[in-house]
Amino acid sequence: MMAVETDSNRRLRSTGRTVRTGATADPLGPIALIGAVALVALAISLGGSPLAFFHFPSFLMVVGGTFAVTCVSFSAGEVIRAHPTMIGALTTATPEPMDAARGMMTLADMVRRHGPLALQDQLPQFKDDPFLHRAMSLVVDAAPQEEIEAVMAAEADATAQRMQRSASILRRAAEVAPAMGLIGTLVGLVQMLGSLDEPSKIGPAMALALLTTLYGALLANIVFGPLAAKIERNASAEALLRQIYMIGAVSMARQENPRRLEILLNSVLPPWQQIRFFG
Repeated sequence: MMAVETDSNRRLRSTGRTVRTGATADPLGPIALIGAVALVALAISLGGSPLAFFHFPSFLMVVGGTFAVTCVSFSAGEVIRAHPTMIGALTTATPEPMDAARGMMTLADMVRRHGPLALQDQLPQFKDDPFLHRAMSLVVDAAPQEEIEAVMAAEADATAQRMQRSASILRRAAEVAPAMGLIGTLVGLVQMLGSLDEPSKIGPAMALALLTTLYGALLANIVFGPLAAKIERNASAEALLRQIYMIGAVSMARQENPRRLEILLNSVLPPWQQIRFFG
């Protein structure tokens, strides 16, 4: 058994093919968000006093109102559980499908040569990707291909639903934020019209009227909308990755020729990411 494991590790090193798993850091997301906010802040600073653009009642109305109305549309548990997905969408990126397909080909070739138990030594490297770890564990345990397909399909559906729910929450928040800004504008206008005989109150009322619209537009178009789009993009990419992992795991369970697996993987990969494992 130890000889088989040593040979499999040696083969992975000698071929230079590694199995990349799990999400990778994506610094562009936070940098882009900070850059957008910085550009707005720079424009505000160049145009006048930055403090003139901060009005706590306006901020409270838009942010608090958006959160409250979003919680009306979804349960508190759904909103709380969506936070890790939202943060992860901003800071991480999914692996490239081509890299995942090559990793599956490497593992399938090893299984073809040494049997499913050769994967036992490779399981620790899959700990960052629970879906792939479970798929390979089922292969090692010699689970029937029907069971592998059923378990993996159910887990993939649950993940897709979770990400779609997070995107829906953000989409709802992106719809509500400008509406709360408009409500704040109407409130400010009513206060202003009621204070025309008191000039000292016209300024704060105008600030409430204009800044709520600004805050709502910024939140919707800089934070909520882009995050929702990123989650939807990640959901689509992860669905493809899970399909690749499922196809690979089922092929390994059948101990099929890796050349057939290459054909199956290329059938689901985009044309520009199709692989040629055997030259």
